[in-house]
Amino acid sequence: MVNLTEYKKTSDKEIEQAIANAIVQVENDLESFTHKFKINGTTDNFYVPEDNISWTSGFWTGQIWIAYELTGCQKFKDAAEVQVDSFLHRIENKIETNNHDMGFLYSLSCVAAYKLTSNKKAKKAAILAADNLITRYQKNGKFIQAWGNVGADDNYRLIIDCLLNLPLLYWASDVTGDEKYAKIAKQHINTSLKVIMREDYSTYHTFYFEKGTGKPLYGETRQGYSNDSAWSRGQAWGIYGTALSYMYTKNKDYIDKFYNITDFFIKNLPKDLVPYWDFNFNDGSDEPKDSSAAAIAVCGMLEMAKYLDEEKANYYKDVALKILKSLIDNYAVSNPNISNGQLLHGVYARKSPYNPCKNRNVNECNTWGDYYYLEALIRLSKDWELYW
Repeated sequence: MVNLTEYKKTSDKEIEQAIANAIVQVENDLESFTHKFKINGTTDNFYVPEDNISWTSGFWTGQIWIAYELTGCQKFKDAAEVQVDSFLHRIENKIETNNHDMGFLYSLSCVAAYKLTSNKKAKKAAILAADNLITRYQKNGKFIQAWGNVGADDNYRLIIDCLLNLPLLYWASDVTGDEKYAKIAKQHINTSLKVIMREDYSTYHTFYFEKGTGKPLYGETRQGYSNDSAWSRGQAWGIYGTALSYMYTKNKDYIDKFYNITDFFIKNLPKDLVPYWDFNFNDGSDEPKDSSAAAIAVCGMLEMAKYLDEEKANYYKDVALKILKSLIDNYAVSNPNISNGQLLHGVYARKSPYNPCKNRNVNECNTWGDYYYLEALIRLSKDWELYW
């Protein structure tokens, strides 16, 4: 366990410089990535353009909206609105929408657009996405099915990532006045937190239920090292997911869950405060880091700090600022010749003897790591209204 008192927090000046570097990266990429998208991760640290077909497409649009907020420059707004049109087309035509990732896709693109510019097409698209998401709700078990055809025997399960898709449903209830969306969101997180946490407060990636009865069956991994290890990005989803659910519901039970999940994350960090791709590994390992897990966790800690007593709030904010300093110093891209991303040394998927993965974007930038890095920076530069 690292001694956090030995670490410095990132300074206001360092945040300002990091923001300036990040905006340059977004601006440089508009020519190639306005009518096309950054999908998933880089190859040799560079993204190539692809269509709006991935679960990750919204993370790039979210970066453009953050650049717009930070600068007020019309070119960022114009580019993001081109992408809003693409997202409306995607949901209306059900292009790669047979999954639970509607929040990742539509909160950062269309909810953001509606909050920032009152874009009516964005509102329409995001509500359609929320409608699509609730079709995946399973009454037997009270959860949103992650993958596969709805009700499929081999995919009757949830995954921890879905906690970040729930804000879309709370938003949909807010703007439509229909509580059906929020009701499903609340049932999903309550189910998730009952089954996804182990006794030591590490988390499962995915959890199965019996289709006929909804009885909880067992947890396993899809992207972690093994079924009984803690996938670091999944733990980070738990940190931010509980914070966001508390923001919307003010359910005090989520505060304790946040403490448990977050403290496990912090206690198992390596010396540079950026986790390996799975907490099965620590200092001395030659396994890759996952910088995106660190960025997600920073955002979750900064969000929950708003709602805690002063002592707890200061603690988690201090930890977040120390992790962010490591990201800025050791992982952030400050030279466009090195990469057209924002945050180096991330992992999409890492093969192990105990998971079904193939190595995918290992030790590369990925779009969600880039996005959450920018979100952490904007959170520290203004009183930011979340896109979530």
